[in-house]
Amino acid sequence: MMFTIGRSAAFAAALCCVFASAASAGDAPPPCRAQSDLTRPAYQLPHTAQRLMNREPLTIVALGSSSTAGAGASSPDAAYPSRLAAALKEHFPSNAITVLNRGVNGEEAREMLNRFETSVAAEKPDLVLWQVGTNTVLRGKPISEVAALIHDGVTRIKALGADVILIDAQFAPRVIAKPENEQMLNLLAGAAKETSVGLFPRFAVMRRWREIQNIPFDAFLSPDGLHMNDWSYGCIAKLLGDAIVEAATRSQPAVTAKLHALLPPLP
Repeated sequence: MMFTIGRSAAFAAALCCVFASAASAGDAPPPCRAQSDLTRPAYQLPHTAQRLMNREPLTIVALGSSSTAGAGASSPDAAYPSRLAAALKEHFPSNAITVLNRGVNGEEAREMLNRFETSVAAEKPDLVLWQVGTNTVLRGKPISEVAALIHDGVTRIKALGADVILIDAQFAPRVIAKPENEQMLNLLAGAAKETSVGLFPRFAVMRRWREIQNIPFDAFLSPDGLHMNDWSYGCIAKLLGDAIVEAATRSQPAVTAKLHALLPPLP
């Protein structure tokens, strides 16, 4: 699943990309731009849409490793799950929206699934965001071993009645240097298509920052050359939030009309 930015003008107005980190002290952060051609949703989020339409509490679990936990961020509040919660609440102020950060530094797919019952199932999520695969690449482990685990994880999430979005690697020197990275990106894209779930292409979004917008690595990565910083966590959260809203609000005509009626008016 690829994603697009719905109501991007309204979202951009509601959410200023003013984040703490920049390339150097005193520099203004680069603009966080919509990337609709990369982030257009190929699949709907029907369960999420129903909860939002009925103004019921929405629980999102962010499962992953260090870039979900927030390594490189100045505080837990600057990690992408916290920023995503704030972004979604701007869209749907009448809904109780909770984004639970279930990232653990250094984990791979198998370890995440080993804690699935306590970290995911116990929370009764409506939507699971699963960032996975990067540590397998960094450690040079066989990519083929991950495919079955990802399919198993998606199946288990769907069995809970939850929607699913997979999130791929960050575009960073330590990731790019690994020849296995392209194989992992292809694996995740294929798994998303085969299981009809979302894929948020974080790698492609960040690659555009560097290669098209000419933003230097040190403006969106922490000093370790791997993890994101406050600006990039915030921008990814904004773009992902836009994508979630777009996927949810176009689920079916009746739902779409009611959800758009709930959104704040355009300025």
